[in-house]
Amino acid sequence: MRRLVSIAATLVVAGVAATLLLGSSYGGGDPYTVRAYFDDAAFAVAGEDVRIAGAPVGTIGSLSVCVPRKQPCAPGTAYKAAVTFTINRAGFTPFHANAFCAIRPQSLIGEKYMDCDPGTSAAPPLPKIRSGPGAGQYYLPVTHTSSPVDTDIVQDIYRQPVRQQFALIINELGTGLAARGSDLNAVIHRANPALGYTDQVLKILAAQNRQLAQLARDSDTVLTPLARDREAIRQWVIQSNTTSVASATRARDIAASFHLLPSFLRQLKPLMADLASLSDQATPVLNSLSQAGPALAKQYEELVPFAKVARQSLISLGAAAEQQQPALLATIPLDKQLLNLGQASVPSFSALDRLLSSFNNTGGIEDLMGVLFNGTGATNGFDADGHYIRTEALVGSCTGYAKTVVAGCSANFTHTGAAADVASANAQAAKWTKAAQEASYTTSRSPRTAVLGNLIQYLTGDGA
Repeated sequence: MRRLVSIAATLVVAGVAATLLLGSSYGGGDPYTVRAYFDDAAFAVAGEDVRIAGAPVGTIGSLSVCVPRKQPCAPGTAYKAAVTFTINRAGFTPFHANAFCAIRPQSLIGEKYMDCDPGTSAAPPLPKIRSGPGAGQYYLPVTHTSSPVDTDIVQDIYRQPVRQQFALIINELGTGLAARGSDLNAVIHRANPALGYTDQVLKILAAQNRQLAQLARDSDTVLTPLARDREAIRQWVIQSNTTSVASATRARDIAASFHLLPSFLRQLKPLMADLASLSDQATPVLNSLSQAGPALAKQYEELVPFAKVARQSLISLGAAAEQQQPALLATIPLDKQLLNLGQASVPSFSALDRLLSSFNNTGGIEDLMGVLFNGTGATNGFDADGHYIRTEALVGSCTGYAKTVVAGCSANFTHTGAAADVASANAQAAKWTKAAQEASYTTSRSPRTAVLGNLIQYLTGDGA
């Protein structure tokens, strides 16, 4: 909304500036004098107003008639009424070649004024008269003026003796104007500008006869389907009438809505401003989205086969989960034991965390790496050929290569021995688990520490 207001204000300022510039282009602050020729300037006198669009801009200076036998007359000015008027307001000058002036009645007592149109800037300015009567003034030809016949003169025809005089003029008109038909036609057109405008309209229509013929054909093309659907149009008219009747019954509510519309628009104005700002800020985002649109469309198209494959995979995953459900339910006791073990190991892991943190903060890791590095360097040697490792060969009854098993040298467990070890380990685990449970119930000071200690003792084998 603010943008539209600013544009309108700019156009108004530009128009005013152009008007002022054009108005001052004819040469400064001197009066702008025009010599206009009329077929008849009766009842016009010096000192009467000259108006443009109803605004007084000057006055009539003088009136005269150019008689060829008394003075030289310019072509087309013989026996014509020359009206000289001055424009005192520079904003309404200069007059252009398509300017037009007419003498019009100002009041019922016979006063006149000159009504002028200065023309458009697209046409060239009026030329100056170089010599003869009105030299130095701007020339407006008789073809661009009009002297309409007053209504009171027309009404006088119905009264005597004007009626008889007019009849004599009509009777003798053919004799007097036998060879001046074109002049009479021009005078009649200038006496009634509507006839000239009618001629212009007819010329325009004649120049556009092809377009008018095409319009007739197009109208027939448009009206043919309407004729086929006249029943639908009839129903539309009926429904429109019904709607109008219903609207008439709610006239007060509709009037109240229109009454509230200005306040609604005032409240809507800030929102529209925010919306305009949002649209300006969202333009780059929408442009980027438009550019990314084809890629997104392709991604969605490729998503269809992926969804089909994923559907089969999800069905298979559901079947596998259903099959594994008993096994997962069977792990619940083990999960509970692991949970109890994790809860019981919290103090020990906390102590281990503090130990490792202290070990790291005091440089224990670096010292340990130093011990490993120095110990390796102390046990190994270095000579001219490079580093070497000191080793000691262990020779015994089991070091020789043998194809048969040597007693006491086998690294394989027999089946009986393995089964016995497994049974012993299970029994030992049950023993320590029971002991851990008893300790967790009987020890009130640190049950979790006792359980973890028993577990560590079981893992290290110290309690066997």
